[in-house]
Amino acid sequence: MLGTWRWNVGFGLVGTVLTVAFSLGANPLSVVLLRSAYAFIAFFVLAYAVRTVLAVILKPPALIGESEGTESAESETGAKLDIQTPDETADLNELLKRQMQEGVSTNGAQKQEAAGAFKPLNPPQLLSTKNSQPEELAKAIRHLTGE
Repeated sequence: MLGTWRWNVGFGLVGTVLTVAFSLGANPLSVVLLRSAYAFIAFFVLAYAVRTVLAVILKPPALIGESEGTESAESETGAKLDIQTPDETADLNELLKRQMQEGVSTNGAQKQEAAGAFKPLNPPQLLSTKNSQPEELAKAIRHLTGE
């Protein structure tokens, strides 16, 4: 199980404190003490159940091969999933070397082509309202406001 009996006592004390806090104002002291004792016992037992559930949930998975030692290889076909990826560092290094060599030999020519092909963005000019007539502006405002 997960933890020790001290967790159960702590959980029981929390239940006792909550019971005293919520029932002290409405009940006589003898009733409060009796209910807090019942709460301690209930929370103490409940802590065992919580610890058992946590132990089952947090239990590490069984190691492969511990319980299957006598079975044949044919019955294990398709039962295991190999998630290990192959080592591809040599292929990756070779690919990077090839890209660097190609980049060095054609880098100067690519820069010149890119410089000649560049065209700056030419957005359309916005119309200015400085020279507009007041009647036209009033008409546009009426149109936009829906009047």
